[in-house]
Amino acid sequence: MADDHHPATPDGRYFVVRGRLWRKSDPTLPHGKREDLVKELMDARRAIGSAKRDGDGVAVLASRAIVDRVKRELGERGPVWWHDGAPDYNRHMARNTPYAEWFARCSTD
Repeated sequence: MADDHHPATPDGRYFVVRGRLWRKSDPTLPHGKREDLVKELMDARRAIGSAKRDGDGVAVLASRAIVDRVKRELGERGPVWWHDGAPDYNRHMARNTPYAEWFARCSTD
């Protein structure tokens, strides 16, 4: 989710962190499903940290696979969730995308 520190693009597809676009979750996901997925994502991220501290490389890989699966279910990775044929600019620098003018205005406000 975007906030004052991480502005969202006008079309609601991305938020920006340090000039880079990050795809937002699919806004059409039912609220309960989204909550369940976010909880699973946070659990998997905590598991990665724990596995790293324990030196368990197998568990790190397994937890990363869960993170990837959940992020795909949320719509943050994989096929885009919009249907207008617009390309995906996930992880691109905003200044190098069609959002450049918007981002320049955002950055100076």
